[in-house]
Amino acid sequence: MGSREQLIERSIPFLREVKDMTPSAAMERWLNKTYGEDSPLYQDLARLIKTGVDEGWAANQEVDGPNYRRSRILEPVPETFQFSITAVYMNSADPRRFKDGDDHDVLRGQYHGHPYGELNLVVPLDKGAQLKGLQGWQGPGWTAPDPGSRHYPEVRGGAAIALFYLPAGRISYDFKAPS
Repeated sequence: MGSREQLIERSIPFLREVKDMTPSAAMERWLNKTYGEDSPLYQDLARLIKTGVDEGWAANQEVDGPNYRRSRILEPVPETFQFSITAVYMNSADPRRFKDGDDHDVLRGQYHGHPYGELNLVVPLDKGAQLKGLQGWQGPGWTAPDPGSRHYPEVRGGAAIALFYLPAGRISYDFKAPS
């Protein structure tokens, strides 16, 4: 079994456990407590998605240059309780970065919305890399944007992979970004 198939198989018991939960700040706290960076689940998924990026089957399609890439690993299927699996690679060393209020280099991705929310595993590739979640900046761990939430994905501190699970595969880029 290849690493892509291993990642999907490793995700199924997790998705079975969370399939009836609603993404939210409370769920995000639960995910980070239950499946934080020292947990076997986090370690396995992080290893497998890093392998996927290295092997070229994950986050392999440029969205806006080589420092902002994504790919759908699996469409929603009954085996994953209708969750899709997607990976995004972002690196704040990109020339299009900007400085945030704390003078960190930040790369901003495409504005989008989550009709049914999102479960997002954050895997820093560089020490100190973080992804901005709705509750603030997140290093190794999880974010869980609420149903109906909208945001720009942002990374600071270097490169990170976001491995995310979308209920019914729903994500929308049809929203006008705030000015």
